Amino acid sequence: MRDILPPSSAVWNQVEAAARRTFARFNYREIRTPVLEETALFARGVGEETDIVSKEMYTFEDRDGSSLTLRPENTASVLRAYIEHRLDQQPGLQKLYYMGPMFRRERPQKGRYRQFYQIGAEAIGSDSPAIDAEVIELVVAILHEVGIRDFELLINSVGSKESRSRYNDALRAELKEVAPRMCEDCQRRAETNPLRVLDCKNPQDQPIIEQLPSILDFLDENDRDHFRRVREFLDDRHIAYTVKPRLVRGLDYYARTTFEITHGALGAQNAILGGGRYDGLAEMLGSKVAAPGIGFSIGEDRLVMTVEEQETVRPRPLDLYIAPMGDAALRHCAVLAGDIRNLDVSVEIGTERKLKRMLELANKLEARYTLIVGDNEIVTQSYTLKDMASAQQETLTRQALLDRLRNIH
Repeated sequence: MRDILPPSSAVWNQVEAAARRTFARFNYREIRTPVLEETALFARGVGEETDIVSKEMYTFEDRDGSSLTLRPENTASVLRAYIEHRLDQQPGLQKLYYMGPMFRRERPQKGRYRQFYQIGAEAIGSDSPAIDAEVIELVVAILHEVGIRDFELLINSVGSKESRSRYNDALRAELKEVAPRMCEDCQRRAETNPLRVLDCKNPQDQPIIEQLPSILDFLDENDRDHFRRVREFLDDRHIAYTVKPRLVRGLDYYARTTFEITHGALGAQNAILGGGRYDGLAEMLGSKVAAPGIGFSIGEDRLVMTVEEQETVRPRPLDLYIAPMGDAALRHCAVLAGDIRNLDVSVEIGTERKLKRMLELANKLEARYTLIVGDNEIVTQSYTLKDMASAQQETLTRQALLDRLRNIH
């Protein structure tokens, strides 16, 4: 776990603001769920045999003996809220987004932490392939909004429950021969959940995994048609993608469309976000009403790391540093700074006694402008504004100063 400090925290805020702007354009509304849920929610929704539930969750016993878990992901929580608050009774598709911390005790890697942050969304109430394509369009739009372009979109279909059952039988038969040569996790998954073998990240297992049957060969006619139409909708939007038959995602609730976006700046573990369709999850969690849905989650830690490395988003600099000369000037500048801040201009007032020290601070703070205020400026209500980049100065009345600063952004 870690602290997020300035100036990085400013980049986090700008990334989240960009995501909120994009969600609004696609008519998504925010949902905030608790960070604590009953453990059974994730065991049922995410899957007993997943690494998340079996090895990674922060789970503890409450005072009354009930088992609670810090949320390891948020889709199950959003579906729980959807069911509990009868959002199926509200008109139209429920399009919800969230931002916040998740918790998994997994092995730390580049861009991965045990308290990590996700930006995600769920579209609940339709099984249309058009919604799948729109959700993918949404995540592409968010990446574009924060200035990321050189990423790769990978898509696949893991089919319906019936298609997956046939594929699991074929996979289990193949794995009997090759699983003994694979890692311990794959040997266990070969028995309990063969599909999860495809999600293995062990480099030595990849040549074996590449030779396993493709799930696309086991899709029934409805699943094939659904996946074909998703690709058509993406083609219509001119969204480039690569079909990756081994892409299954790591959670049990996925069905049909799955997708992932990777970026080269993150090294071997290069996924920025992933998502997919989860028809049937609501029923698994106790809903009496079918609620097909699709969603995604962006690893915000990794997204911010990519943004910082590419410098596509920069923290907003300090607009104005005011250097008051003496106590009377300090009182005067406090009032003047309030008027300037009302223009959405950031201001820092120096409190050092020496002008030289204040000017050094203005440079270190990378202020765009400086204003030196002494007794003469107070009397004449006339101020000298210095552009720190060009070193040009202009003398302005109080009103002219406010007018000048109003238009600096």
